[in-house]
Amino acid sequence: MLLVGFLMLDERNLEQLFQGSPPEMDPTWTTTILVVPCVVVLTAGFFYLYGAIISLLSKTSVRNKVVVITDALSGLGKECADVFHRGGARMILCGKSWEKLEELADELEKASDPTVTFPPKLVLLDFGDMDGMAEAVAEVLDCYGCLDILIFNSSMKVKAPAQSLSLETDRLLMDINYFGPITLAKGVLPSMVSRRSGHLLLVNSIHGKIAVPFRTAYAASKHAVQAFFDCLRAEVEELGVSVSTINHTFISRSAVPAAPASTSLLWPLLLSRKPGGVSPDEVAAEIVRTLNNKRKEVLIAPSLPKMAIYARSFFPNVFFAVMAAGVKNSAASENM
Repeated sequence: MLLVGFLMLDERNLEQLFQGSPPEMDPTWTTTILVVPCVVVLTAGFFYLYGAIISLLSKTSVRNKVVVITDALSGLGKECADVFHRGGARMILCGKSWEKLEELADELEKASDPTVTFPPKLVLLDFGDMDGMAEAVAEVLDCYGCLDILIFNSSMKVKAPAQSLSLETDRLLMDINYFGPITLAKGVLPSMVSRRSGHLLLVNSIHGKIAVPFRTAYAASKHAVQAFFDCLRAEVEELGVSVSTINHTFISRSAVPAAPASTSLLWPLLLSRKPGGVSPDEVAAEIVRTLNNKRKEVLIAPSLPKMAIYARSFFPNVFFAVMAAGVKNSAASENM
């Protein structure tokens, strides 16, 4: 800044400077020197206050809201239950084991201030049991008479060649990953639409965006549920109901990195657990941000999987060739 000021001095000021007398500063330059630091400080202060306000809203936006979490017994489910419970939400925790749900509820209550939190309500919910879905949906609605946020977290994963999977396994995958979630969504939608308020959030895999070998049934179920919620978003937006999807590569259970995939195969690298894996607390934080900002779609993935999604859309033949080459290399490696 001193160099700039020196360059802006006129000849008379330069002569005065070298003679030892103080130069006469241009009033415009003097004003600039005073204004620029003020603008910088004010801008920095504005962004600081904005961040503080957003952080505060993140902590208070779920207070008194009715929040339903499916598969609350999973790593992500427990993390979300802890975050929303401490935030003052009225929790409805769903899972397949009543005993484990009670243990989770006890842990949440012991770790929180009872004066600012609500005791969680529990509902037995198993997407693999479609015959019991109607009763489970009714129990969810009976807990508080309405709900504000529904987080779809349940999932079943299978990795195997298509010909080795039975139709029973395919049907079970579709029940847990597709028919179960959409049955619950359809069951609570009338309540949300009548109140013109509510938020459905689907935690989905990146397999809902891209298909790789040996995950035929799993990818099919994830594509199906992704398409359902994408269509539903447009249908209910004008009715006051928000729909969001979060696609991730892999939710890791620990911070220990998995062994790196063979560099001779490209497609395993697309969905390797590390660095593509994310921790439950990272996904829970993204869920909070998505609910606050009402973002429609979020992709949590490193650069390579994102590039693969774009390649599938714009260069499909190249993508198919890479996938096929990966399968051939895998078969060759197994035969060696």
